Amino acid sequence: MANETMSIFFPLKILTYPEGEYGLEDSPMVITPAEAVSYEDAILAAIAKVNRLFENDRGLAEYIRDETLNKKVYSLYPSVEIVDGELWGVMTVGLKESLSGEETAELLDFVTGQNSDGYGEGLEQRPIKTPDGEIYVSFWNHENYSLKLEQEMKNSSPDLGYGSQVMG
Repeated sequence: MANETMSIFFPLKILTYPEGEYGLEDSPMVITPAEAVSYEDAILAAIAKVNRLFENDRGLAEYIRDETLNKKVYSLYPSVEIVDGELWGVMTVGLKESLSGEETAELLDFVTGQNSDGYGEGLEQRPIKTPDGEIYVSFWNHENYSLKLEQEMKNSSPDLGYGSQVMG
């Protein structure tokens, strides 16, 4: 079981395709993080459905290849959370023991990989039904991608967001 938890936040990319005469791919509309707040329940339900496919109670942690990191990280679950009126992606990490700086960096790399190619790629291909139509949620926003640990998210005021490490 996990002794401590850690949250890793990242921006989402959420698109909707308004019905038009030319088919869906033509003009996706971007839903802002603030607008996305109203879709939180629908997105959480869709994520819960995907998360039920995990074969044990460790979530994505079972795919961590590094042996030391795999032993320290008990569980890793993707979700979304509202911070300062905006919807963010979040990975909740259950730790058996604290990570070194190097291990934290390695975990952030793993999360980036899952968001861009692994878990995130599967999620973004599933339409999520909302009262306003279908939306597509991506954990990978390559134009504006960075990972922030919980302390950075909760302690920084919105206009001081320059100190974060940019991954990608």
